[in-house]
Amino acid sequence: MTTNPRDAGKRSAPTPEPHNTPTKVADIFWAFNRLALQGFGGVLAVAQRELVDRLKWVSREEFTELLAAAQVLPGPNVVNLCLMLGDRFFGLRGAFAALAGMLVAPTLIVLAMAALYSQYANHAQVLGALQGMGAVAAGLIGATGIKLLAGLRNNALGRKLCFALTALACLSVALLHLPLVMILALLGLPAMAWAWHELRP
Repeated sequence: MTTNPRDAGKRSAPTPEPHNTPTKVADIFWAFNRLALQGFGGVLAVAQRELVDRLKWVSREEFTELLAAAQVLPGPNVVNLCLMLGDRFFGLRGAFAALAGMLVAPTLIVLAMAALYSQYANHAQVLGALQGMGAVAAGLIGATGIKLLAGLRNNALGRKLCFALTALACLSVALLHLPLVMILALLGLPAMAWAWHELRP
């Protein structure tokens, strides 16, 4: 069998790793409820550990792809992620179950905490605790990003280009203070076009 020289350098789409699937809608609800209640300082780090490492509902590569889609859609990233994952397994019922699991219990807790915060917001100990949690949240997000680097192994863009795009995105946010929409337009659209070029038959 002969191969087209044009296709010799192209990367094939990565084959997803085998993973488990929830057996009923309630599994989706309780998984995202547990995930949300663990997510102090940010749910993203917990989502990766729960969905990929513990439950094995998606592979690391699939989680990275879902997260990328969730970030370019309007709304909170993790809410978009839970809707897409719930819909993948049980359609609209799964999406609503995932959303309910993600929001119901944390909403009640946040309302109670907001009432307490209005009374104790000016205390030095409270301000110090919030500043400390901000540092922890940043660390959790950074650690999650490092763990997801392994998912770039089979990326159509190749690791070097992925790292270059990551560095450019970080510089655009930290130094140039560019808005997200501009970063997506300047970096995201060319990256999508190049990935499509590499994966097309």
